[in-house]
Amino acid sequence: MGLLSTCRDIMPIAAIIIGFQVLIIRKPIAHPKKMLIGFVCVLLGVALFLEGLEMALFPLGKLMAKQLTTPEFLGIANLQQASWQSYYWIYIFGASIGFATTFAEPSLLAVALKAEQISGGAIRAFGLRCAVSIGVAFGIALGTFRIVTGFELYYFIIVGYIIVIIQTAFAPKMIIGLAYDSGGVTTSTVTVPLVTALGLGLAQAVPGRNPLIDGFGLIAFASLFPIIAVLGYAQIAQWLNNRNRSSTL
Repeated sequence: MGLLSTCRDIMPIAAIIIGFQVLIIRKPIAHPKKMLIGFVCVLLGVALFLEGLEMALFPLGKLMAKQLTTPEFLGIANLQQASWQSYYWIYIFGASIGFATTFAEPSLLAVALKAEQISGGAIRAFGLRCAVSIGVAFGIALGTFRIVTGFELYYFIIVGYIIVIIQTAFAPKMIIGLAYDSGGVTTSTVTVPLVTALGLGLAQAVPGRNPLIDGFGLIAFASLFPIIAVLGYAQIAQWLNNRNRSSTL
């Protein structure tokens, strides 16, 4: 069933690519046998990945959130007595999992290496990956705080984008596009499943939270705060360079 649904989802993409190649560009497909084998590998890989999410990552995220919010672990009589400070391990865990999954994100690694290559080393791949990972870590920690406290999501998002707009006006132009893309590459194969599972599990474990309303939204934090982090990283680097230049004059 999973393989059939994956075929149904991916076939339109293949049809568009093949259609443009044959009908618009009007050139034969190079290495059709190799492309067919690759397409089958993609189908199998996506199907197995989605099945793995259902069997492992989503239950694991819910289990971790449940274990970190039990009254015994929090050291209280019942969850109704818990304040937002009682869930500090959830914030630490959210930040840790956000940093680790983002640093290992293949799409971020690809973007960081290309940025270092094109900039001639002015932008370091390691520094960019660290900045994005720190942004995601802070965003996930803040997102779990929002779920625990029940604050409205749009307050955080509006304030965050106001900060981004202000930073954009003062950041180096060469980093702006890369910073905005850095927010998108974090929401990929490694980060999204674990973060989504954590949010849903936490919303189910905290009393008074609705998983449909409160469980989602962590991905928005994971997309927004890397932009702030990368723009801040560029501004700090620019300030340090200007200070070094002025000291040498």
